[in-house]
Amino acid sequence: MTMSLVEEHGRSMRVLCGDVEIARYVYAPWDRQLESPRPYLHPLRTLGGSLVSLYRPHDHVWHKGIAWSLPNVGPANFWGGPTYRRERGYEQLANNGAMRHVDFSVVSTEKGQVQLAESLAWETEQGETWFVEERELGFEVLDGAWALRFRTSFTNVSDAGIVIGSPTTEGRPNAGYGGLFWRGPRSFTGGGVHVPGRVGGDELMGVRAPWLAFRGRHDEQGGESTLVFVATDEPKWFVRSQPFAAVCPAPFFDREVLVVEDGTLCFRYTVVIADGAPDPAALARIAG
Repeated sequence: MTMSLVEEHGRSMRVLCGDVEIARYVYAPWDRQLESPRPYLHPLRTLGGSLVSLYRPHDHVWHKGIAWSLPNVGPANFWGGPTYRRERGYEQLANNGAMRHVDFSVVSTEKGQVQLAESLAWETEQGETWFVEERELGFEVLDGAWALRFRTSFTNVSDAGIVIGSPTTEGRPNAGYGGLFWRGPRSFTGGGVHVPGRVGGDELMGVRAPWLAFRGRHDEQGGESTLVFVATDEPKWFVRSQPFAAVCPAPFFDREVLVVEDGTLCFRYTVVIADGAPDPAALARIAG
């Protein structure tokens, strides 16, 4: 199957496989500052057309499909909504930053795949640029599924070191979210979580594994879909099946990382999206 790309109004890219729009990458969102405007992927669909992402749920309007999102970046919030601080809990502060699209250096549909390379600037709510980012996204068809390949490299261009953490590093147990975050459809609530050698649900919060899969069921047509998130190492995983479906390989789950001035962090992940209930370990293997 061949992939194609359609740009929409200088704000988003639609990725199609045949006649099915499998992804829409919104690189210039029109969100409120409170939602920490940043690029996101929604809708996401299987090759068969089943929707596997959720946009602006009423409980957390800053959740948008799949997005690179960080809640505790020094005193700034690049996640959206309130910020969790030690001994203070969640507070809505004037600290919601934005990840601004600068330009694309690569927009390619060669060899039946879609490749994007993008530059971004991370700006605080006060308008200061703290990080510059180089991001790559790849979309390709695998055996009976398709894969999103995501790579980010971001450099501290402020005049001081910046500590990146999570609500857990600020004292809230099992709230180590931050990174490549996915919010699943409402109907995926109660879905199954798979890691190598184990199947479960919320009790797998914080597990270390090279990959984690989430399987959910759709309303109306009643079928299943499977997403497999593959990391290049064995991170801790933020995962919820209740009260909603969410997955995030979480490099700052329970440890803070100091990014020194001019320092750079790099992360790379693959997300495999499939119709039905295929073996998640097999999907992780073909993802490479």
